[in-house]
Amino acid sequence: MTMRIANHKSLLILVFILASWITFAVIQNSTKLRTVLKLPFSLHHWNFVMKTHPEPALNPAVSPAETELRIKSIMEKLDQLIPPRPFTNVRSTTSATHSRATLLSPRDTYCRGDQLDVLLEVRDHLGRRKEYGGDFLRARMSSPALKAGASGKVTDFNNGTYLVSFTLFWEGQVSLSVLLIHPSEGVSALWRARNQGYDRVIFTGQFNRGTSQVSTDCALVLNSSAELCEYLDTRDREAFYCLKPPNIPCAALTHMHSKNKDVSYLSKQERSLFERSNVGVEMMAKFDAITVSKCNSEKTVPVKRQCKFGMASTIPSGHVWKDTWNPVSCSLAAIEMKECLRGKFIYLLGDSTIRQWMEYFKSRINTLKSVDLHESGKFQKQLAVDLNKNINIQWQKHGYPLIGSLTYSVKEIEYLARVIDRIGGERNTIIVISLGQHFRPFPIDVFIRRALNIHDALQRLLLRSPDTVVIIKEENIREMNADVERFSDFHGYIQYLALKDIFQDLNVGIIDAWDITIAYGTNNVHPPQSVVRNQINILLNFIC
Repeated sequence: MTMRIANHKSLLILVFILASWITFAVIQNSTKLRTVLKLPFSLHHWNFVMKTHPEPALNPAVSPAETELRIKSIMEKLDQLIPPRPFTNVRSTTSATHSRATLLSPRDTYCRGDQLDVLLEVRDHLGRRKEYGGDFLRARMSSPALKAGASGKVTDFNNGTYLVSFTLFWEGQVSLSVLLIHPSEGVSALWRARNQGYDRVIFTGQFNRGTSQVSTDCALVLNSSAELCEYLDTRDREAFYCLKPPNIPCAALTHMHSKNKDVSYLSKQERSLFERSNVGVEMMAKFDAITVSKCNSEKTVPVKRQCKFGMASTIPSGHVWKDTWNPVSCSLAAIEMKECLRGKFIYLLGDSTIRQWMEYFKSRINTLKSVDLHESGKFQKQLAVDLNKNINIQWQKHGYPLIGSLTYSVKEIEYLARVIDRIGGERNTIIVISLGQHFRPFPIDVFIRRALNIHDALQRLLLRSPDTVVIIKEENIREMNADVERFSDFHGYIQYLALKDIFQDLNVGIIDAWDITIAYGTNNVHPPQSVVRNQINILLNFIC
């Protein structure tokens, strides 16, 4: 009996040792396993664990040390997505002309609702196959005559091949496009250069001195031995600096403007990758348009639910048809704007792309009356009210950095986290936040810190007023020929990914302006009114 018990114990010990060894081996070889299976892991696919109705943390207080760890964690994720790709000759970088696109399973007839796949094999300027991925690509299908468009889904296999998938949402003549925005070598160079310096944009602050003004240099970081004015948010650790004018207090700062500085952190060879002729080059120029038919007329099209707050998004998230946005996972109802906004208090917080919403509301609701808040300039705070319908809409700019060649007032400038902390919130309070464009010229940690501080402020708001509706409007694409080192859409796309990661645990709605503007093909920092109208229609469906 004793011998049997001893054998049993020995067997249990052996099983435990074997299980521990297997666990250790799996952990050690998880990276190798991914490589063997060639699972896609790239900047085109940063996978998020999305929660439809997340529970807010019971204790949202975050220490400065914790914030630094969160910033570091996100930075490490991004660094994994964008490995260094040094090159000695431009001819070894990705060439759109020499790359090959192959239509998989070509057919004589394509049907609405089908998926069309294209295999893309990228090559360098000498025609050699690339052995790694990381190119910044943009896939789009369109029918200009139908005012129709949609983005395509790009899967990077990190071995020089990509799968580009298009969902054929509509009937008719459809053109397919894959643009090489930047080669992987250019992406790597932009990422390194972005995080090297804060001085691509310089700010000039104006200080009041009686009846005159004195101007000095200002920046997020000032390398100077002179006395500085520090404008510091001690809780959120965000700061802005100005050279202190002699005999004038720092509190006398009243206005600001900015201009681009003639500085670059790219080498001459790297800069050649961003000449206009090398940005946004078509990789499917030899492909003719395809014809998409209805095909099975008896097939029942499933009825989609009306779009509501908290629904999960897809890739692509929808398509444009007859200049109207149509989400994949739900349907947008036509909602009477004025009646929907009755009794609502709407805060539009952020950059000029959300100010476009303010201007649209004022143009479409003729009973909205602007309130003079005694500010001037393009960045002035705006307030419009309809006393009969009890509608209150206001726009407020975000804090530094705020890029603008025209002088704007900073007398009441503040960070959005502080604005959110003052909002009481309830079910008729709507907050829409948009930021990104003004952060592109600066190291990514500036944007990440700002987004985390806003996240924490929203977390506090949703604890005290869980019925408050919060919407994050992602940033949109812009002009391809804009100053690439400062304003490339690659910078915007990285911020787009970071924002999704940061806000995934909050019960907030997302308006995917990135995907919408790709579908519309609007390469403009300020999209046309048709895009703004459709974005606002998503908002109305969320709240009514």
